[in-house]
Amino acid sequence: MEADEIREFQEQMKEGGEKGIVGVSLAISILAVLVAMITVLGHRSHTQAVLSQSRAADQWSLYQAKKIRQENVSLTTDLLNLLPSADPKATAAKLSDYKSHSTKWDEDLKQEYEAARALEEKTDLIERRADRFDLSEALLQIGVVLSSITLLTRRKSFWAAGMALGVVGIAIAASVFFIH
Repeated sequence: MEADEIREFQEQMKEGGEKGIVGVSLAISILAVLVAMITVLGHRSHTQAVLSQSRAADQWSLYQAKKIRQENVSLTTDLLNLLPSADPKATAAKLSDYKSHSTKWDEDLKQEYEAARALEEKTDLIERRADRFDLSEALLQIGVVLSSITLLTRRKSFWAAGMALGVVGIAIAASVFFIH
């Protein structure tokens, strides 16, 4: 470039308000960093939700196994009561044993049910948080795009709209920590 061209370019930069563009560029960079952070938090939340759902499914399987075991003992008790026995004392002892097991298992089943429900509620909570992170991420990304249009058009209205969406996205991400 020749000296005249450099001077002309500098004048164009001054006329175009390039100093204000530095602030816009910085804001876009900050929004981009926030997008990356929120994206990671969202991915981690989704992973945590999948793991929590798996734990809940395991807990329901345990509940179901215990329920089936209790049902089998109940059926065996019914059969022992209906069929004639060669040793009534042994049959009565076995029936008493089954009854005590069944009473204990009733309490176990209640605990297993409550544990499974608690895990499902935890999973729902984690999924709600992940959904908020996803919405926040989308708003921040749109904010970055709108703010970037400012660099092309030199219109501050795009920057203002992008920043507004960025602020809303940040607020939604912050609201995750208030969900209980």
